[in-house]
Amino acid sequence: MSQEELLVLIYKKDERAFTHLYDMYSKSLFSVINVLVKNREEAEDVLQEVFVKIWKNIDSYHESKGRFYTWILNIARNTSIDKLRSKNFNNSQKNLSTDNFVNHFEDSSKLSDKVDTIGLQEFVKRLKPKCIQIIDLLFFKGYTQQEASDELVIPLGTVKTQNRNCINDLRNYLKV
Repeated sequence: MSQEELLVLIYKKDERAFTHLYDMYSKSLFSVINVLVKNREEAEDVLQEVFVKIWKNIDSYHESKGRFYTWILNIARNTSIDKLRSKNFNNSQKNLSTDNFVNHFEDSSKLSDKVDTIGLQEFVKRLKPKCIQIIDLLFFKGYTQQEASDELVIPLGTVKTQNRNCINDLRNYLKV
């Protein structure tokens, strides 16, 4: 099923479309979510929440404003960041047992493989070192532009400009 056919079915709220949507995008979205959340169980919950949001909010997607994959990727990223900033998530992280820390270290050793499976890592590596830092903070670690500005000790306007330029460089590499 093509993406265009899928979108038609999703707009019609055809239940078969949900299964196709999940099959087409769950692995790549889970990789992004897991990189941000760093907890497999929480990432699975966020993934489920993301697909519900996609399904419920499909009417807010417009092809003229961007690609469908970019739209759902932003939903996944924003939902992950919301999860990280939630009080319940922060409290649960404070109460982790030492057994869980071993699992976190094991999981984090595989993160580069998971990011690479969606094909971004190789393209990001081609960017200038400053771009790599900014994209890492903003997109993979979920920093706001202000937080990235504080972390890199550069003005907010510079972060915004460099982010835009870096994304344009990335688009050129991806030929999008």
